[in-house]
Amino acid sequence: MLFLILSAGVLAFNIRGRAFGIDKFQAMDRPAKIYPDYSSTVVPPNIAPLNFMVQEMGSYYFAKIYSDKGTPIEISGRSPKILIPINRWHDLLDKNRGCELRFDIFVKTDGAGWIKFAAITNKIANENVDDYLVYRRLHPTHTHTLGRIGLFQRNLNNFDEKLILDNRGNVITCVNCHAFGSNQPDRATIGVRCDKLEPRTLLINDAVVSKVDAKFGYTSWHPSGKLVTFSIDFLPPMFLHTVRDEVRDTFDANSAIACFTVDSKIVKAPQEISKKERMETWPAWSGDGRYLYFCTTPITWTYQEKKFPPEGYDKLKYDLVRASYDIEKDKWGESEPVLSSKDTGLSISMPKVSPDNHWLVCCMHQYGYFSTWQQSSDLYIVELKSAEKTGRFEYRRLECNTDQSESWHTWSSNSRWIVFSSKGMNGAFTRSCISYIDENGKAYKSIVLPQKDPEFYNYCLETFNVPEFITGPITVTGERLAKIARGSAGISIKIPITGATPKTVVAPKSDHDTHE
Repeated sequence: MLFLILSAGVLAFNIRGRAFGIDKFQAMDRPAKIYPDYSSTVVPPNIAPLNFMVQEMGSYYFAKIYSDKGTPIEISGRSPKILIPINRWHDLLDKNRGCELRFDIFVKTDGAGWIKFAAITNKIANENVDDYLVYRRLHPTHTHTLGRIGLFQRNLNNFDEKLILDNRGNVITCVNCHAFGSNQPDRATIGVRCDKLEPRTLLINDAVVSKVDAKFGYTSWHPSGKLVTFSIDFLPPMFLHTVRDEVRDTFDANSAIACFTVDSKIVKAPQEISKKERMETWPAWSGDGRYLYFCTTPITWTYQEKKFPPEGYDKLKYDLVRASYDIEKDKWGESEPVLSSKDTGLSISMPKVSPDNHWLVCCMHQYGYFSTWQQSSDLYIVELKSAEKTGRFEYRRLECNTDQSESWHTWSSNSRWIVFSSKGMNGAFTRSCISYIDENGKAYKSIVLPQKDPEFYNYCLETFNVPEFITGPITVTGERLAKIARGSAGISIKIPITGATPKTVVAPKSDHDTHE
């Protein structure tokens, strides 16, 4: 009661409020606690309703959601769940692009009557987020046994979720490594593992599906759609630590980068991006297709199974480099440094360039190549435009980070939104979070992917990862994808054996899925 300010004012904002007996209230000088925490952030104008739960004790609840224009949305009841009508929500947001969105919350208590909390204020962005999001849902794995893994498509305008492909049945055992070309739903690669068969890659090009008889690792499409660049990673089995919050760990015994030409079905490993004395991974094309960004580190060990993990694996740090490319001449330039781990003091992974070629976002963490299993992993942004003039790549930590792991980020097609996997809600399960990036590269507080039931993330025991924005729905059916994955016909390609794969490196076969 020390924080309450008595007010005898009559609620004049609507007749409905008075009908519920809210003619007098006590004003609280703080906002109500809500879950998920949709407050002080930037909201996409085309996003599904941000349903939330009021985390304040009471016997009755009243919420008013409003902006400068349009009819306010008023919700009341004995339940603390605030479920927002979808049509009225979209109408309100569309009319108020660029304006503030305010939540007024009232709670009726037995002792103090009605309490009015300070307004929760957000801003409605002018720019839409891409209409669809593709991600995987799976249970966290701490052994080599995989449970159900599904690739899903979510309509961000509402709560519709559609299964694309999963591992139920007796043939497909794993679905992983999906990537889309320029946020287009009809241009994609999807990695699959099938029973008693080596890993394969489903290739979707202009909505036509084929199967490549090879595994594409971390993949990036050239903006032209003519070239798919992927990593070849030699991943040993996952191992466990005894004492730390995240006990799982992994390392890359060796890696290289290769390019698959979509028309000719030829794979090359250019020496400019696949050097014998280094490991290269995490390829990412620039928005204009002139540069391939990737992560690289010297090979510091001769991997042997009897020495597991190898000495110094937790000291290994990756640099961020780029190599120029002329697609008309199929000509590569030598790699050049972008960010050095010696300067950052951290290892760098998962670079992603905005489609407008202005920004690059990457992960930085204590060591290694795989950020998701490291609590230290944060998102950093690099300005590419200014570097064209100054030759210096300036970087900084994004404002949307939490004290848990952030990873698996991708850009929207208009370069104004990023989606990423975060363990910030509870430290255990990754959730898909969306953050607005303004013209200065500032990242605003993220919103977790909205769900119809605001309590969803309290009882969902699956992790959401590898979120990818796409501009429309995938038109290829899951049945078609599964049939081709199970079929015998496929594009036979030869992965080139180059100096990037020294004979001294012999990696054991791994069954673990490092995408979780």
